[in-house]
Amino acid sequence: MTNVTTSPDRKNALAAYIAVTAAYWAFMLTDGALRMLVLLHFHTLGFSAVHLAYLFLLYEFMGVVTNLSAGWIAARFGLTTTLYAGLGFQIAALVALSQLDAGWPLTISVVFVMAVQGISGVAKDLAKMSAKSAVKVLAPSDDNSALFRWVAVLTGSKNAVKGLGFLLGAALLALWGFQASVIGMAVVLAAIFAAVAAFMPAGLPQGKKDAKFKEVFSKNANINRLSAARLFLFGARDVWFVVGIPIYFYSVLSDGSEAGNRAAFFAIGTFMAAWIIGYGVIQGFAPKILRAREKSVADAVGLARFWVGVLLLIPALLAALVFFAGGEAADWLTVVLVAGLLAFGAVFALNSSLHSYLILAFTKAERVTMDVGFYYMSNAAGRLVGTLLSGLSYQAGGLPACLACAALMAAASWWCARRLERGVAP
Repeated sequence: MTNVTTSPDRKNALAAYIAVTAAYWAFMLTDGALRMLVLLHFHTLGFSAVHLAYLFLLYEFMGVVTNLSAGWIAARFGLTTTLYAGLGFQIAALVALSQLDAGWPLTISVVFVMAVQGISGVAKDLAKMSAKSAVKVLAPSDDNSALFRWVAVLTGSKNAVKGLGFLLGAALLALWGFQASVIGMAVVLAAIFAAVAAFMPAGLPQGKKDAKFKEVFSKNANINRLSAARLFLFGARDVWFVVGIPIYFYSVLSDGSEAGNRAAFFAIGTFMAAWIIGYGVIQGFAPKILRAREKSVADAVGLARFWVGVLLLIPALLAALVFFAGGEAADWLTVVLVAGLLAFGAVFALNSSLHSYLILAFTKAERVTMDVGFYYMSNAAGRLVGTLLSGLSYQAGGLPACLACAALMAAASWWCARRLERGVAP
C-alpha cells in the first residue's frame, strides 16, 4: 500500500517547501508566545507549580493522541489538509482563550485553560507532522546529506522562531495584558493562514483512501527504538524547562512589585527565547557541525549514542551544584545555571537534529506519514511526562529535583540509543 504520490519536480518541490516552512514559522511563533503568556499570567494569579503543570498536561496528552492518528489522517486526506487543520485549530484556541474571565473560580479556570490548551496541542502536532513529513517527500531522494540539510533548516529555523515567540509572549503580557495579546495573535495568524492557503503550490501528497490506521504502528525495530530514545530525550528537557526554571528565575528576579514583575517577565522571556533560538541555530548548523556530507547512516547512529551520553552529564552536574549551594539564590549561581542550561541546549540540539534525520532515513517514502506520526507521538509522550514531572519534582524538591530527573531521563535515552542497529540502510 502506498500513501504518497510520486515526488514532485524540483521547482514545485522547492516552492512547496518554502510555503510549508512559512506556515510552520507562523504557527510556532504563536505557539511559543502562548506558552509564555499562559505560564507567566497564571503564575502571577497565584497558581502553584503543580497547577501550572496541569495547564499544559492536556496540551501534551493531545499531542500524543494527535501524533498517533495524524500519520493515518495525512495518509488518507493529504499533508496540505493536516497542515491547514493545524493552523485553523490554533486560531480557534487563541480566540477561545481570550474569553477567559479573571473572576472565575480556580477550578473552572484550570479546566477551561486545560481544554483550550488541548486544542492547541492538537494544532501543534498536526502542523509539525505535516511539515516534517513534507521534507521526506520534497527533498532529493538520492542524497542523504541533502535530506539532513533540509531537515536541519526546517527544524532549526522553527525553533529559532519559537524562541522569538517566548520573548514575544513575555513582552505582550507586560505591555498589552493577556486578553489583548491572544486576540492580536489570532488575527495575525488568520491573515497568515489566508496568505499561505492562497499561494500554496502543488507538490504535497494528496492521500489515499485505502490507508489503514493499524499501519501507524511500525514493525521496524530501529524506528521503535529511536522513538523511545526521543521520548526520554524530550522528557529530559521539559522536566526542567516547562515549570522548574521559569518559576525558579521568577522567585530569584522578582521583588513582588509590579515593576519587579515586569522586569522578571522580560528577563525570563529573554532567557527562554535565547535558549530556544540558540537551540534552533545549532540545529540549523548541525549538518556542518557533525560533517554530515562525510557520514553514513551508521555514523549518524554512532553520533546519536555519543551526544546523548554527553547530554546526561550536564543536568547531573547542575543538580549537584544547586543542591550543595543549599538553596542560595546568589548571582553566581544564576550565571552558572544560565551558562549550563545554554550548554544543555546546544548538545540537546545536536541530539534532536540527529533524531530528526534518522527517522526520515529509517523510514520509506510510502510510510513516511505513518512513521513520522508514530515517532512524534513518542516525542509528545516525552513532553507529557516531562511536563508532569516538572511540576511534581519542583514542588517536591525544587530545582535540584528537576535537574536530577532530567539526568535520569537523558540516561534512559542513552540506553535506547545504544540499541539502535548501525548496519541498517535507509
